[in-house]
Amino acid sequence: MTVYFQSNTFLRHKTGAHPECGLRLETVMNQVSAAAISNLVIMNDPQVGTGEEILRVHPETYLNELQAFSAAGGGRIESDTVMSADSYEVARYAAGCAVEAVDQVIKGQAKQVFCASRPPGHHALSDRAMGFCLLNNVAIAARHAVDFHGLNRVLIVDWDVHHGNGTQDIFYEEESVYFFSAHRHPFYPGTGLGHETGSGAGQGTIWNLPLAFGISRQDYLSQFERMLADAAASCRPELILISAGFDAHKDDPIGSLGLETEDFGALTRLVKEVASDYCEGRIVSLLEGGYHPQRLAESVVCHLNSLSHD
Repeated sequence: MTVYFQSNTFLRHKTGAHPECGLRLETVMNQVSAAAISNLVIMNDPQVGTGEEILRVHPETYLNELQAFSAAGGGRIESDTVMSADSYEVARYAAGCAVEAVDQVIKGQAKQVFCASRPPGHHALSDRAMGFCLLNNVAIAARHAVDFHGLNRVLIVDWDVHHGNGTQDIFYEEESVYFFSAHRHPFYPGTGLGHETGSGAGQGTIWNLPLAFGISRQDYLSQFERMLADAAASCRPELILISAGFDAHKDDPIGSLGLETEDFGALTRLVKEVASDYCEGRIVSLLEGGYHPQRLAESVVCHLNSLSHD
């Protein structure tokens, strides 16, 4: 069973004319509803509770900073990242949805869960907002899977057009969470080169696939498939998490690596094959980027179709 989390709570993160805006999610929710995807269970306003799960990734001093900034009315907490009066609570709710998704998959209540959430998370460092991101949702989910559920090996797959520098930084020296990122390079945030492979106990857990603008769709998919297979063989994951950004789409106004909508279905199927081989198909997918609202919505529907059908 594939479950889709959505909530109007995410629209309370007000960003004005910023590209990471509520219209993105409104368009996604409308498109998913219209698509009437078979085998997909839509869960509105999932009940979540967070506390120590977030503190496993972000220190209390940083959370207090976010809360105070939000309570003061918000603004730009850093050059690229906007907050409003409700943004801190919305970010906590997004993190809570990620934790709840992990719980449902590991307990066998769902095979896959996709969270249509915002703000995104993969640029957020443990103690700093960055690149539209406040809390690192996928890192919180991975840490919960390891520390609470006792998993030994989790694989994060990040196909957002931007390298997930925050996620990499958080797990760079850890052996239980592997990180595979396919991203445009050179491009923001400037990290994600092939020689970045982890250190200490985490040596060999980081797998970066930097891709040049202008790469063909076929080459993107074939390189992605090869490195994903190698990363999975090294990790042998018990759970796969996806940082599902859709800004590698050819029409994305911020990113783009020339992908078409259907290519996100192909990426999803590749990850599903690996999940089937290693972890009984268990996947939690979390929305990251994608800034052309209509193309984002179409790509999410394609992702969900592939997740929910064999």
